[in-house]
Amino acid sequence: MQELLAVLPDWLGVYLLIVNVAAFATYGADKLRARQGRWRVPEKTLFLLAIVGGSVGALLGMWTFHHKTRHWYFRYGIPAILVVQLALAGWLWLR
Repeated sequence: MQELLAVLPDWLGVYLLIVNVAAFATYGADKLRARQGRWRVPEKTLFLLAIVGGSVGALLGMWTFHHKTRHWYFRYGIPAILVVQLALAGWLWLR
């Protein structure tokens, strides 16, 4: 376990940056598609991006593009995912 924790900082920041930018861009693209009446990104995909580490990008995308803010499961679900991820990160950091 110590070896894993020693290697994480090398790539974790890059991974989190990529997944959060992807989540933000996906929320923006989905909002644009919604306005144009085109094919939409499935809600499962939007949640999956948040779950795999893009919760900050997803939340910023929701606020910036005013997208999915009326759906209670997004309004409360995405921040809940972020809180769980922060708690997990804090727990791992203190271990």
